[in-house]
Amino acid sequence: MKLAPLLAQFLYIHKSMALPGLGTFLLDPSAIIEPANSKHNKPVNLEGVSFESNPSIKEAAELIQFISSQTGKIKALAAADLDSYLAQALQFLNIGKPFLFEGIGSLVKLKPGEFAFTSGLTIPASMKDYSAREISSTSSTEESFGDYKSVLYSRIQTTTWKRPVAFLLLVAGLGLAIWGGYIVYKRTADKKVNTSAKEKNSTIPVNDTARNSKDSSTESQQMIMVPAGNYKFVLEISNAQRAFSRLSRLKIFQWKAQMETKDSLSYKIFMLLPAIAADTAKMIDSLSRLNGKRVYIEQ
Repeated sequence: MKLAPLLAQFLYIHKSMALPGLGTFLLDPSAIIEPANSKHNKPVNLEGVSFESNPSIKEAAELIQFISSQTGKIKALAAADLDSYLAQALQFLNIGKPFLFEGIGSLVKLKPGEFAFTSGLTIPASMKDYSAREISSTSSTEESFGDYKSVLYSRIQTTTWKRPVAFLLLVAGLGLAIWGGYIVYKRTADKKVNTSAKEKNSTIPVNDTARNSKDSSTESQQMIMVPAGNYKFVLEISNAQRAFSRLSRLKIFQWKAQMETKDSLSYKIFMLLPAIAADTAKMIDSLSRLNGKRVYIEQ
């Protein structure tokens, strides 16, 4: 399901939609959106919508929960989808190009903190009243990333059972393989702490500013040496602000993620997992689905 129509539906229902890093769309409570089964089932100009700039917005928990409930994805993946969509919007806006929010309107950046908004056409869609129970149907307790097996099995929809049985068996096998590798890694990690600490002494630490961030442990800021029998699965490379935010979110879901940097400009988020060469391709595919972005092994 495309994300843009979901944003429009959320605005039609809640009359307000806050987007992190941008601002808030507001819809006049008296505005009427024709449902898909209406006699006048045609796109019309959306009346009574406005935009208020507020780049300081950091979270959109209610919107993420709505996306999760409508797509069947866990909240972490719904949040990743929203982050990618807004990152694309900011790229267009920062170079002076208008960005169309389908079903809402077009936004263009005039200067820092100032935007021009033009309302667009509505999206005739099958609308219904979403109760609080429906919107909160995705339970955070079911989304723990600490258990890879449970993540791969969580939020199974009716359509999933229509897939070939062989696919389900493959996913189950991958889940067990990753979980087994994680257990082995956890048991052997303590034995290698002393060796890793000596190797880290020769690496270059990041600057003091990075150390004052939310997750600035020595281990996460230095170049981590890969123990024998382990592979470094790289989840993401980004700037400091994005990297610390992403690492903090992964820690909440109990991912054993780490972070390192060579120059304090770009930060690498990764996981050290024990594996044999024959299993790495399967592990990359499984981690990529969970991460929401393509994972690769650093050679």
